Amino acid sequence: MARGKTIVEKIISSHCGQDVYAGDFAVVNVDLAMAHDSTAPLAIQAFRQYEEPRVWDASRLVFVLDHAVPSPNEQVSRLHSMIRDFAHEQKAHLFEAGEGICHQLLAEQGLVRPSDIVVGCDSHTCTYGALNALSFGIGSTDMSGVLLTGQLWLKVPETLKLIYEGKMQKGVSAKDVMLFTIGKLRSDGADYLALSFTGEAIENMEICDRLTMCNMAIECGAKAGMMECDDKTKAYLSGRSKMEILPVFDDKDALYRDTITINISALEPQIALPHAVDNVCPVKKVEGTEIQQIFIGTCTNGRLEDLRAAASILRDKHISSSCRLIVGPASREVLREAIREGIIEVLLQAGATIIPPGCGPCPGTHLGVPGDGEKVLSTANRNFKGRMGNNKASIYLASPMTCAASALRGCISDPRDFLEMGDA
Repeated sequence: MARGKTIVEKIISSHCGQDVYAGDFAVVNVDLAMAHDSTAPLAIQAFRQYEEPRVWDASRLVFVLDHAVPSPNEQVSRLHSMIRDFAHEQKAHLFEAGEGICHQLLAEQGLVRPSDIVVGCDSHTCTYGALNALSFGIGSTDMSGVLLTGQLWLKVPETLKLIYEGKMQKGVSAKDVMLFTIGKLRSDGADYLALSFTGEAIENMEICDRLTMCNMAIECGAKAGMMECDDKTKAYLSGRSKMEILPVFDDKDALYRDTITINISALEPQIALPHAVDNVCPVKKVEGTEIQQIFIGTCTNGRLEDLRAAASILRDKHISSSCRLIVGPASREVLREAIREGIIEVLLQAGATIIPPGCGPCPGTHLGVPGDGEKVLSTANRNFKGRMGNNKASIYLASPMTCAASALRGCISDPRDFLEMGDA
């Protein structure tokens, strides 16, 4: 008798035409494929070697210029031109430089829906699991095969169920919850597993927070991060997509690799120390550590709600003269709304430098490269050596609120200190 299935098993079964379970191998049909300016050139070059004139379905192909925008040099400009030419030739969707970060745009523009299989030439493609889709990163040469056939070979991952109970304290965010989770699981604790984020705390999170959680699933080795579709998911998608919403849920008798319960009621703001994302501790433990550069942005925490949280702490104040604050909105739409709300004005008055929508300092391609020996506090998802373009710098990871509080003092600071004083 067939047993129940997880969300992942159901989605893969529906995309390969047969019943499959964790451990099985399958060839699946892909709903959406994405590549950005750091990964698309190799995928395009590999596709050209097939000597086929057209991709399998241009309407399901998206290119995004986001990792080095505006172009910082001739070499990058040539790669951007290659992508533009290919997208125009194939009639594929192209998000131009300045429109935003790939993972923000695909969600924001309604290109992902529940039950989809989405692949991207970027490891943080797992972000879209927050929308009840199975999404994950693949290599550029694998992507060339998807461009040719629209299909991909994979092994069905097991699912690790994470149940989050309790309510977050004031000053604690989804970023803190996920950093704590990664610290608990370690960087390889969920290798090739799908993380199923469930429980009361997840139900209470808004979509922006759920995107943050799923975005960082890869940081503990997971293939994907998954969440069920609820009324918040449907409301988020209703104004963005005209596609039919087909929610997928775990069966009650589905089998999991393991089930872990985490109570977040007493959780404090968290921080990842150099040079590993699982090197996590409470902010209070390293409070006072001097910081030279602070970055609020990225596909993890560059959304409107993140900028709003930072502005609530920075309002009517000015950052320390001993540090720099860089803010990168995740998309043009985020930037426009932040301007309309007055958030950008608050950040500018506080001394922040606003950069164009895109990945900014995160990949270290040009903007905001730190100096030798400098310490950087960032809302990004990775802090290994050289991540921001200088292997002689040290990167700490924290929430937008922790970053804003730290910018005011020029050292790592607990955002609750400002909230308790009634300043936010």
